[in-house]
Amino acid sequence: MHKKESKHEHNAAHTQHAPQAGHQLEERLIDNLVQLQRVHTDLADKFDKLSKQIADLVGLFEISARAFAKQVNIPGAEKDREFLDKIDKLLEQNKTIAKGLTLVEEKMRERLYGTPTTPTRALGSRPQYAPDARPLPRI
Repeated sequence: MHKKESKHEHNAAHTQHAPQAGHQLEERLIDNLVQLQRVHTDLADKFDKLSKQIADLVGLFEISARAFAKQVNIPGAEKDREFLDKIDKLLEQNKTIAKGLTLVEEKMRERLYGTPTTPTRALGSRPQYAPDARPLPRI
């Protein structure tokens, strides 16, 4: 019977040790939860500060944009605008000249080869030639 007593003593010691381990585990869980709540609180505070700083930065950008928009006399801006206007005029003139040359080419082709007049092609499209027709030289 000696063996049974030792088993019984071992079970009694184990049941006494189990509540202590459970209690320690509960305390550690509580401590960890409290620490986690502190971290969450700190994180929320930092997000609030970050939100305020971003709002201030956006306000600064808005003020800068208004000041920049009000400032009309930027050195060199007027020259740039004149230059861009001249380029726009040149582009329009180039389109007009290209349309005129296309019409002249169609009329010449009609006179030389007797092909019927087709509606004006879009710029950049290649004409369809008759098998015996030669294209005009490109310059």
